[in-house]
Amino acid sequence: MSAYAAPIFATLLLWWASTGVILYLDGLSRRTFRWSLVGATGLFLIALWGLWATRTETSAASAYCAFSCGLMAWAWQLVTYYMGFITGPNESPCPPHLRGWRRFVAAVGTSLYHEIAIIFCAVALVAMTAGHPNQIGLWTFLILWWMHTSAKLNLYFGAPNLSAELLPEHLRYLVTYMRRRPMNLFFPLSVTASTVATALIAQKALAATTAFELVGYTILATLMVLAVAEHWFLVAPLHANALWSWGVKDVHPADATDCRDIDSMRVVAIDVTRIVS
Repeated sequence: MSAYAAPIFATLLLWWASTGVILYLDGLSRRTFRWSLVGATGLFLIALWGLWATRTETSAASAYCAFSCGLMAWAWQLVTYYMGFITGPNESPCPPHLRGWRRFVAAVGTSLYHEIAIIFCAVALVAMTAGHPNQIGLWTFLILWWMHTSAKLNLYFGAPNLSAELLPEHLRYLVTYMRRRPMNLFFPLSVTASTVATALIAQKALAATTAFELVGYTILATLMVLAVAEHWFLVAPLHANALWSWGVKDVHPADATDCRDIDSMRVVAIDVTRIVS
């Protein structure tokens, strides 16, 4: 079982560190955002080259490389969104009178361009790796996309833990599209789907016959474990965001306290969404 330790550790370390770096950069002055975007774009281009270069390789090293490249490709999506470069046509708080479908459409409008950019990137990764044996980078990107989308939907439908302290000031209006409640109907569906996927990928890792399969499937299974954990972090009485306390530059305790009352927050228009992972 020691053979699984290295890919598990590498996945946890890179996921944790990359999330913390993005939070740190996002907490800096907005004057620095253009330079962060330049750096992230450079890494994104390197990631695309790396995925292209390793798409036919089936060594353990190529699995680690593809995973790192998929992670960098996803990090670019988060940087462009959370720094406000690619968001959506709606950058306003949710009007208090909106309900049902109109409220959902307004919420989608806060990140529509971001979601379209993710789709284009996913299509590009599929085209780049289709028919080739090394698709670890593609699946890394898709799993991270699932984690992010599922978390956002759960926050929209309602969850106890909103993680308001992770959001930069210019995105605090997102709280008006979220609800604080003990549970929502989408939660058991999403956490069950993630758990089943985790078990299936873990079986692949345990049945691996090559170093590439062992490393690749272990990385993907670990990411899915993180997806399941992230779902439970939304409802469990834990302060999981302490994992990135070193990266959060601008935390306003008052804001975190005010987020306990979502109805009153609709009036002042401040809020939260989930950054993952």
